Amino acid sequence: MTNLPLSAEQLAAASQMNGLEFLRFAFSLPRDQRPPVIGDLFGFESVSLEEGAATFSMRSLPSGANPLGSLHGGACATLLDSVMGCAVHTRLGPGVGYGTLELKVNYIRTVPVDGRTLIGTGSVIHLGRSTATAEGRVVDADGKLVAHGTTTCMIYS
Repeated sequence: MTNLPLSAEQLAAASQMNGLEFLRFAFSLPRDQRPPVIGDLFGFESVSLEEGAATFSMRSLPSGANPLGSLHGGACATLLDSVMGCAVHTRLGPGVGYGTLELKVNYIRTVPVDGRTLIGTGSVIHLGRSTATAEGRVVDADGKLVAHGTTTCMIYS
């Protein structure tokens, strides 16, 4: 991965984009032209980005196993944090950022590390001037609930 810097024109354009436009732009870049992000460690793929909602997929690989041989809970927590945070990001204006203040995750079932696909979806519940809340779900390829959660994000204006 070379992580080529964005051109001055791309940086100037990105600074004028709202959150949804920016995320769509960022995910449209080839991987070797994007800055590295946490989702790269887990192989997240963007499935959809809409106003107030984000959906990513990942595969349950042996590299994400816990000592018991199933998928580490941190993988689902990271997926939930990412889709809920990005759902909030899609509702923000140009130059406005956010950060996770609180994350609550409920685990429903273990996930084997056999390469199965997990789908995480986040949606905004509330967007205020200084905080936002969102909820998320992780399901397996059969639609069975694996984990769900909520987040509170701080809005940086």
